[in-house]
Amino acid sequence: MYDEDDLLPVSALQDIMFCERRCALRHIERHWEENVATVEGQNFHERSHDAGTESRGDVRAARGLLLRSLRLGLTGKTDVVEFHLLADGEPEASGAVLPGVSGRWRPYPLEYKRGRLRHERSYEVQLCAQALCLEEILSVSVPEGALFYGKTARRQPVTFDEELRRDTEAAAVRLHELFRAGVTPKAVFVKNKCRQCSLFERCVPEVSDGKARVSRYLARVADEEQDT
Repeated sequence: MYDEDDLLPVSALQDIMFCERRCALRHIERHWEENVATVEGQNFHERSHDAGTESRGDVRAARGLLLRSLRLGLTGKTDVVEFHLLADGEPEASGAVLPGVSGRWRPYPLEYKRGRLRHERSYEVQLCAQALCLEEILSVSVPEGALFYGKTARRQPVTFDEELRRDTEAAAVRLHELFRAGVTPKAVFVKNKCRQCSLFERCVPEVSDGKARVSRYLARVADEEQDT
């Protein structure tokens, strides 16, 4: 169990799954660079975080719920959590009691992403961490949630199976190890992956990767200057 002062952001799990160096640059060294993708993503999330609730039949949606897990040492805020009314015959223990509302309700977390629908393990881990926080807070099982992709306006259901739960718990452990060490890992240059990162210019993975050649980096810079 972790103390309140030791809690780390759920959102950092996405970073550590994508790249441990990126995670350290963002959350330990506090570096951040904006690009079109990050600005669009931030605006998308801010709209989803507008606090409030709404009801549609047997579904109630709550935005911007605060989360924490003392077991995993995580804290954060949801985009949206839907609460689905349990059907007749379903065990009451699988649903939560909502203040001022009758019946039992199963939580269903939704995480908003700006891009197009695709399978991304780091997103699934981040969403699963939200589910684990909800399970700890509400003492109910959360078997499934979804990622909502803005550009295609489609949901991708995510089942929180044992493998995904293990990956999520392992990522939380690694995140705390990274923070305790306080050391930014060396870069591992992966061309397509690194070029998509908003911290690419600050990280300079072509130089900091021990296997890469400085000459390759200088050649790229020269080509870019020539193009401009």
